[in-house]
Amino acid sequence: MRLNSRYLLIAVGVVLLGAGVAYYGMDSGRKPAGSKTQGAAQVQIVKTVAAEQKSIPITITVNGNVVATNTVEVRPQIQNVVRAIHVIEGQQVRAGQLLFTLDGRGDASAVAKAQAQLAKDRAELADAESALKRNQDLLAKNFVSQAVVDTARSRVDAARSVIRADLAGIEASNIALGYNRITASISGRIGAIDVRVGSLAQPGAAPLLTISQLDPIAVSFSVPERELATIVATYPKLDAPVFVQLPQLPDEQAIEGKLTFVDNAADAATGTIRMKAQFANPQKRLWPGSFVNVRLISRTLPAAVVVPAQAIITGPTEQFVYVVQPDNTVQSRKVGIVTIADGQAAVSGLEAGQRVVLEGAQNLRPGATVKEVSPATPVPTAADHAGQQQKNPS
Repeated sequence: MRLNSRYLLIAVGVVLLGAGVAYYGMDSGRKPAGSKTQGAAQVQIVKTVAAEQKSIPITITVNGNVVATNTVEVRPQIQNVVRAIHVIEGQQVRAGQLLFTLDGRGDASAVAKAQAQLAKDRAELADAESALKRNQDLLAKNFVSQAVVDTARSRVDAARSVIRADLAGIEASNIALGYNRITASISGRIGAIDVRVGSLAQPGAAPLLTISQLDPIAVSFSVPERELATIVATYPKLDAPVFVQLPQLPDEQAIEGKLTFVDNAADAATGTIRMKAQFANPQKRLWPGSFVNVRLISRTLPAAVVVPAQAIITGPTEQFVYVVQPDNTVQSRKVGIVTIADGQAAVSGLEAGQRVVLEGAQNLRPGATVKEVSPATPVPTAADHAGQQQKNPS
C-alpha cells in the first residue's frame, strides 16, 4: 500500500508539471495589451472636406418627349387631280412656298365664264341707265308719266344688283381656282409625301404631307402636382428655366430653354401636371418624337449647407456623415437630404465649416481616431485592410 501511494504522488506531479508548461506556452504566445495591432488603437487614414454654405438650385428631374412647336397637315380644299409636286420629302420650306399644283383648267374656265357674264350685265346696266336718263328728260317735258320713270329706275337698280352678284361669282371662282395652288401655311420641315402626279387629291382623304416647325421646338413633360405651388410662387410668369440633356452630349452642354405652358388641370390618375418648354433648335439637335431627360429648376436655396454627395452614408434606418472632432476622432451625425445637384447635396443637421469624412468612411466607427492625408494620397480601401489582416493574423 505504501508503494502504490508513492506511484500515485509521482503521477499527480507529472500531470501538474505538464499543465504548467502548457499554460506558460500559451501565455508566452499572447500579445501585450498595448499592441499597435489592436483595432481600437489603430489610426484610420481618411480624406475630409468642409461643409459649405452657398446657394443651390432645387431641381426636378423627369423624362420628356420632343414635340414640334407647330404641325400642319396639308390637305386640298377641293377634289382635283395633282398636276405637279414642287417639293421633295424632308425639305425645309418657308411660309407661302408652293407645294402642289392641281389641275385647275375647269376652275379657270369658270372664272372666264363669270367674267363674260359680268361684261354682258354691265352692258345691260348701261342700257338701263340710258333709258332712265331719257325718261327723266321726257318727264320734265311732260311727255311721259312718273310711272315710266320709276320703272326705268327699277331696271337700273336690278341691273346693278346683277353686277354685284357677278362680281361675287368671279371672286368665288377665283378662290376655287386658287385652291389648285397649295402652299405652305408655316415654315418648317415637310415629312413624307403621300401622293404622286396624277393622283386624285380629296379633302377627306389622308393629308398630302405634314409640315413641322423645328426651330423653335418644344419638349412636353409632366411633374408631380405637389411641385406646382413652388414653381408658381418662384416664377409668377411661369417662365422657369428648363434644361434638356441629350445622351450624346456631356452634362455641361445641356440645352437651356424656358417654360411656356402649364396645363389647366392635373391628371387625377397619375397625380402629375403636364408642362411644355420651348428651346431654340438651329442645329436640329432636338427631333420630334425623341425622349430626353428634363431638369426644371423649381426654386433656389439661398444659404444651404452643402457637402459632396459621396460623403453621405446610408444606414439601415437613416443617413449620416462622419464629423471629425477637434481631437481627431469621428462621430456620426444624422443628416437629412434636401436636394442633390451636380454631385453636391444640400443637407440639414450640419453646420457650415464642420469637416466630414469624404473617403475612408467604410472602416470607421464612432470614436475612431483618424488622420487626414493630402488629396493626392490614396486612402486604403476595405479590401486593402482585409489583405493586411490576412498577412498579419492576430
